[in-house]
Amino acid sequence: MTSIVVFGGTGYAGSAITREALSRGIAVTAVARDTSKLDAAEGLTLAQGDAFDADFVAEVTKGADVIVVALHAVQSDGSELKDKFQHFVDAAASAGARLGIVGGAGSLLVAEGGPRLFDSAEFPDAFKGEAKSHAQILDALRASDTDVDWFYVSPAAGYGSYNPGERRGTYRTTDEVLLADAEGNSDISGDDFGLAFVDEIANPAHHQTRFGVAY
Repeated sequence: MTSIVVFGGTGYAGSAITREALSRGIAVTAVARDTSKLDAAEGLTLAQGDAFDADFVAEVTKGADVIVVALHAVQSDGSELKDKFQHFVDAAASAGARLGIVGGAGSLLVAEGGPRLFDSAEFPDAFKGEAKSHAQILDALRASDTDVDWFYVSPAAGYGSYNPGERRGTYRTTDEVLLADAEGNSDISGDDFGLAFVDEIANPAHHQTRFGVAY
């Protein structure tokens, strides 16, 4: 049986990935600072702790097939995931696990040749810090010489708890250019993002690269 560890298991993306994985018989360890929000389920193990603590990360990921990082790039206390991200790379190397990252849409290109979405005039200033910090994680992974088999998944521009949508059971993928429909909308529901992410876990197709998902 495949086993995954989801950091941010109570969050919007992490909980969707957890639900989808459990529905397929994948064993999930959901990690959060407070796991009381999670209900018991078959195949689910809860682990409460600090994802920025290297020793905790190493311990909770022992034996995992895939480590999923579904955390905000900028935490509520101002600390940034990029400054601690090596913990997850090291843990994946030690466990012999794949490393999957829930990234942002902001670093996707709005068209071939750019600009990136977060450099466009339409991108909200309030989200730029989070988006650019997440982009730095992707840049660092691309520049590293790690042997870890990582994948970074960028959602549609309109992805988030403010726009949960409904499950369609379908999605499209992209490499670097933001996907939109015929009306110019770039959306993906929480459930279908979870579907796309777990499809990559079940049937690996992207290795040491980023891909985007949207309708």
